[in-house]
Amino acid sequence: MSQAISDPQLLVRSWQSVAGAIDHTLLEPEVTREQVIRLCREAHFYHFAAICVNPCWINLAVSVLQGTEVKIATTIGFPLGASQTTVKRFEAAEAILTGAQELEMVMNIGALKSGDRQLVQADIAAVTEISHQHGALVKVILETGMLTLEEKILSCELALAAGADFVKTASGFAGSGATVDDIALLCGVVGDRARVKASGGIHTATTALALLEAGANRLGTSHAVSIVKELGGPEFST
Repeated sequence: MSQAISDPQLLVRSWQSVAGAIDHTLLEPEVTREQVIRLCREAHFYHFAAICVNPCWINLAVSVLQGTEVKIATTIGFPLGASQTTVKRFEAAEAILTGAQELEMVMNIGALKSGDRQLVQADIAAVTEISHQHGALVKVILETGMLTLEEKILSCELALAAGADFVKTASGFAGSGATVDDIALLCGVVGDRARVKASGGIHTATTALALLEAGANRLGTSHAVSIVKELGGPEFST
């Protein structure tokens, strides 16, 4: 059971405001139908911003969340970002057709590190173009733990040039996650041109609050329920 936070300095936000910034996430390969249904019901109960599931679960999420305000997010080129651009575009089109409203694509990290800026930008633009035609948002996963300072800045600029709506720190599958310093850096680079999503390693309310205070607009976590309960949120009930 989660321990509620007692330090008043940490309670700078209500549990409701934190919940409204969370993408309730479940991306492991062994996830079951029952787990996805519960994820969706928890998201509706706590008013999370979105759920994020693998593409095979979009149809189920649509059926459970129909009539609610919870957005459905899914992954593109996940988790490596090394798919061909045509494949990422096809994945995006299929996801939108199935009912996804927010797409989380992994940047071509190898291309960035090879100095191929044109490929990185074109890869992202292929997804943003098809997504924006249908009113869907695109979050570009940078994998900041793999990047130098200069590469973090450059990847943000390329994502912006390609029309990204968000830049996101990590997939959660690369062994590194969001840090306060990285969130502050990304926010400084993108300014008001895009939003910033923190993801990876967000297990506690203290971490969530620190990342929000650093400027994150969204948080991606599989620990959403325990985080809001730490902040005084209620027990989940169906």
